Amino acid sequence: MAVQKYKTSFEKLSAKVLDQWRRIPTAIAGDCMNRTNVMCGDMKPVGAGMTLCGQARTVTTMVGDNGASHAAIGMVEPGEILVIDARAHKDTAVWGGIMTRAAMQRNIGGLVVDGAVRDVDEIRELGFSTFAIATSPAGPSKGFGGVIDGIIACAMCPVKPGDIVLGDADGVTVVPLERQADILKASQDKIAQEEATNNDTSKGTLPGSRFGLTIEEL
Repeated sequence: MAVQKYKTSFEKLSAKVLDQWRRIPTAIAGDCMNRTNVMCGDMKPVGAGMTLCGQARTVTTMVGDNGASHAAIGMVEPGEILVIDARAHKDTAVWGGIMTRAAMQRNIGGLVVDGAVRDVDEIRELGFSTFAIATSPAGPSKGFGGVIDGIIACAMCPVKPGDIVLGDADGVTVVPLERQADILKASQDKIAQEEATNNDTSKGTLPGSRFGLTIEEL
Protein backbone atom coordinates (compact mmCIF):
# COMPACT_ATOMS: atom_id res chain seq x y z
CA MET A 1 0.00 0.00 0.00
CA ALA A 2 1.36 3.45 -0.92
CA VAL A 3 2.31 6.07 1.64
CA GLN A 4 0.28 9.25 1.18
CA LYS A 5 1.63 12.75 1.84
CA TYR A 6 -0.37 15.91 2.24
CA LYS A 7 1.00 19.12 0.76
CA THR A 8 1.88 21.26 3.75
CA SER A 9 2.97 24.84 4.28
CA PHE A 10 3.39 26.57 7.61
CA GLU A 11 5.22 29.51 9.13
CA LYS A 12 8.76 28.55 10.10
CA LEU A 13 9.51 30.14 13.45
CA SER A 14 12.79 31.95 13.94
CA ALA A 15 15.59 30.62 16.12
CA LYS A 16 14.95 33.56 18.46
CA VAL A 17 11.32 32.56 19.02
CA LEU A 18 12.18 28.89 19.50
CA ASP A 19 14.87 29.84 22.02
CA GLN A 20 12.17 31.59 24.06
CA TRP A 21 9.99 28.47 23.88
CA ARG A 22 12.87 26.33 25.19
CA ARG A 23 12.51 28.15 28.49
CA ILE A 24 8.84 27.17 28.86
CA PRO A 25 8.04 23.96 30.79
CA THR A 26 5.35 21.68 29.39
CA ALA A 27 3.19 22.16 32.50
CA ILE A 28 3.27 25.95 32.18
CA ALA A 29 2.25 25.87 28.52
CA GLY A 30 -0.55 23.42 29.28
CA ASP A 31 -1.86 25.59 32.11
CA CYS A 32 -1.93 28.58 29.75
CA MET A 33 -4.12 26.60 27.33
CA ASN A 34 -6.68 25.88 30.05
CA ARG A 35 -5.04 22.52 30.86
CA THR A 36 -5.54 21.30 27.27
CA ASN A 37 -3.28 20.19 24.43
CA VAL A 38 -1.23 17.92 26.67
CA MET A 39 -0.55 14.28 25.81
CA CYS A 40 -1.74 11.46 28.03
CA GLY A 41 0.22 10.47 31.10
CA ASP A 42 1.77 7.40 29.42
CA MET A 43 3.86 9.66 27.17
CA LYS A 44 7.31 9.93 28.73
CA PRO A 45 10.94 10.43 27.68
CA VAL A 46 12.89 7.19 27.31
CA GLY A 47 15.91 8.75 29.01
CA ALA A 48 16.58 11.19 31.83
CA GLY A 49 17.11 14.79 30.80
CA MET A 50 15.61 14.42 27.33
CA THR A 51 13.72 17.50 26.14
CA LEU A 52 11.91 18.65 23.00
CA CYS A 53 11.28 22.03 21.43
CA GLY A 54 10.51 22.36 17.76
CA GLN A 55 7.83 22.42 15.11
CA ALA A 56 5.94 19.25 14.33
CA ARG A 57 5.94 17.03 11.29
CA THR A 58 3.34 14.30 11.54
CA VAL A 59 2.90 10.66 10.56
CA THR A 60 -0.01 8.26 10.86
CA THR A 61 0.96 4.59 10.68
CA MET A 62 -0.86 1.32 10.44
CA VAL A 63 -0.63 -0.78 13.62
CA GLY A 64 2.82 -2.32 13.97
CA ASP A 65 4.14 -0.77 10.74
CA ASN A 66 6.88 1.83 10.29
CA GLY A 67 7.17 2.19 6.53
CA ALA A 68 5.64 5.68 6.51
CA SER A 69 7.93 6.78 9.34
CA HIS A 70 11.00 5.64 7.40
CA ALA A 71 9.78 7.71 4.45
CA ALA A 72 9.14 10.73 6.66
CA ILE A 73 12.70 10.79 8.00
CA GLY A 74 13.90 11.91 4.58
CA MET A 75 11.34 14.75 4.48
CA VAL A 76 11.71 16.32 7.93
CA GLU A 77 13.80 19.49 8.11
CA PRO A 78 16.59 19.99 10.68
CA GLY A 79 15.25 20.85 14.12
CA GLU A 80 11.70 19.69 13.42
CA ILE A 81 10.04 17.11 15.68
CA LEU A 82 8.68 13.91 14.16
CA VAL A 83 5.33 13.07 15.81
CA ILE A 84 3.93 9.62 15.03
CA ASP A 85 0.42 8.36 15.63
CA ALA A 86 1.12 4.64 15.91
CA ARG A 87 -2.42 3.95 17.13
CA ALA A 88 -1.33 3.59 20.78
CA HIS A 89 -0.19 0.03 20.09
CA LYS A 90 2.27 -0.98 22.82
CA ASP A 91 3.29 -4.47 21.79
CA THR A 92 5.18 -3.78 18.54
CA ALA A 93 8.01 -1.25 18.38
CA VAL A 94 7.82 1.07 15.38
CA TRP A 95 11.11 2.87 16.08
CA GLY A 96 14.58 1.72 17.05
CA GLY A 97 18.30 2.29 16.76
CA ILE A 98 18.59 2.23 12.97
CA MET A 99 15.88 4.88 12.57
CA THR A 100 17.41 6.94 15.37
CA ARG A 101 20.75 7.09 13.58
CA ALA A 102 19.00 8.07 10.34
CA ALA A 103 17.07 10.82 12.14
CA MET A 104 20.26 12.15 13.69
CA GLN A 105 21.91 12.17 10.27
CA ARG A 106 19.07 14.46 9.18
CA ASN A 107 19.45 16.61 12.33
CA ILE A 108 15.84 15.96 13.31
CA GLY A 109 15.05 17.65 16.62
CA GLY A 110 13.40 14.69 18.35
CA LEU A 111 10.66 12.10 18.27
CA VAL A 112 7.22 11.55 19.82
CA VAL A 113 5.54 8.15 19.29
CA ASP A 114 2.04 7.16 20.36
CA GLY A 115 3.28 3.60 20.39
CA ALA A 116 6.34 1.57 21.34
CA VAL A 117 10.06 1.95 20.66
CA ARG A 118 12.98 -0.43 21.15
CA ASP A 119 16.80 -0.34 21.34
CA VAL A 120 16.30 2.01 24.26
CA ASP A 121 19.84 1.72 25.64
CA GLU A 122 21.18 2.63 22.21
CA ILE A 123 18.83 5.62 21.93
CA ARG A 124 19.89 6.81 25.38
CA GLU A 125 23.57 6.43 24.50
CA LEU A 126 23.06 8.39 21.29
CA GLY A 127 21.19 11.10 23.22
CA PHE A 128 18.35 11.45 20.71
CA SER A 129 15.32 12.98 22.45
CA THR A 130 12.66 10.28 22.21
CA PHE A 131 9.25 10.19 23.86
CA ALA A 132 6.96 7.15 23.69
CA ILE A 133 4.17 5.41 25.58
CA ALA A 134 5.86 2.00 25.72
CA THR A 135 8.90 -0.10 24.90
CA SER A 136 8.88 -3.54 23.29
CA PRO A 137 11.51 -5.81 21.74
CA ALA A 138 9.08 -6.91 19.02
CA GLY A 139 9.94 -5.48 15.62
CA PRO A 140 7.62 -3.82 13.07
CA SER A 141 6.32 -4.66 9.63
CA LYS A 142 6.81 -2.42 6.61
CA GLY A 143 4.78 -1.55 3.56
CA PHE A 144 1.22 -1.26 4.86
CA GLY A 145 1.04 2.45 4.10
CA GLY A 146 0.41 5.51 6.19
CA VAL A 147 0.01 9.28 5.94
CA ILE A 148 2.63 12.02 6.26
CA ASP A 149 1.83 15.62 7.24
CA GLY A 150 -1.82 15.09 8.06
CA ILE A 151 -3.63 16.25 11.19
CA ILE A 152 -3.23 13.54 13.81
CA ALA A 153 -4.19 12.63 17.35
CA CYS A 154 -1.08 11.60 19.29
CA ALA A 155 -1.59 10.31 22.83
CA MET A 156 -5.02 11.99 22.91
CA CYS A 157 -3.68 15.36 21.73
CA PRO A 158 -4.28 17.01 18.34
CA VAL A 159 -1.15 17.81 16.33
CA LYS A 160 -0.73 19.35 12.90
CA PRO A 161 2.41 20.23 10.93
CA GLY A 162 4.02 23.40 12.27
CA ASP A 163 2.63 23.20 15.81
CA ILE A 164 5.16 23.65 18.61
CA VAL A 165 6.06 20.44 20.42
CA LEU A 166 7.45 20.76 23.95
CA GLY A 167 8.76 17.80 25.91
CA ASP A 168 10.36 17.39 29.31
CA ALA A 169 10.28 15.03 32.29
CA ASP A 170 6.55 15.72 32.78
CA GLY A 171 5.57 14.64 29.26
CA VAL A 172 4.59 16.44 26.06
CA THR A 173 2.52 19.57 25.35
CA VAL A 174 1.57 20.83 21.88
CA VAL A 175 0.99 24.53 21.18
CA PRO A 176 -1.07 25.31 18.05
CA LEU A 177 1.05 27.40 15.71
CA GLU A 178 -1.67 30.02 15.26
CA ARG A 179 -1.75 30.63 19.03
CA GLN A 180 1.95 30.48 19.76
CA ALA A 181 2.60 34.21 20.24
CA ASP A 182 -0.25 34.61 22.75
CA ILE A 183 0.59 31.39 24.61
CA LEU A 184 4.28 32.31 24.76
CA LYS A 185 3.46 35.65 26.40
CA ALA A 186 0.98 34.01 28.79
CA SER A 187 3.56 31.36 29.70
CA GLN A 188 6.23 33.94 30.40
CA ASP A 189 3.79 35.86 32.61
CA LYS A 190 2.84 32.68 34.47
CA ILE A 191 6.47 31.83 35.16
CA ALA A 192 6.92 35.30 36.68
CA GLN A 193 3.74 34.82 38.72
CA GLU A 194 4.91 31.45 40.06
CA GLU A 195 8.30 32.91 40.97
CA ALA A 196 6.49 35.59 42.99
CA THR A 197 4.36 32.91 44.69
CA ASN A 198 7.44 30.89 45.61
CA ASN A 199 9.10 34.02 46.96
CA ASP A 200 6.06 34.66 49.17
CA THR A 201 6.17 31.04 50.34
CA SER A 202 9.79 31.45 51.39
CA LYS A 203 8.63 34.36 53.56
CA GLY A 204 5.88 32.32 55.22
CA THR A 205 2.82 33.17 53.08
CA LEU A 206 1.41 29.85 51.90
CA PRO A 207 -0.04 29.56 48.36
CA GLY A 208 -3.42 28.45 49.69
CA SER A 209 -4.00 31.88 51.17
CA ARG A 210 -4.38 33.24 47.63
CA PHE A 211 -7.37 31.05 46.83
CA GLY A 212 -9.92 32.87 48.95
CA LEU A 213 -11.26 29.61 50.34
CA THR A 214 -13.98 29.72 53.00
CA ILE A 215 -13.46 27.18 55.76
CA GLU A 216 -16.45 26.10 57.79
CA GLU A 217 -15.79 24.38 61.09
CA LEU A 218 -17.98 21.35 61.79
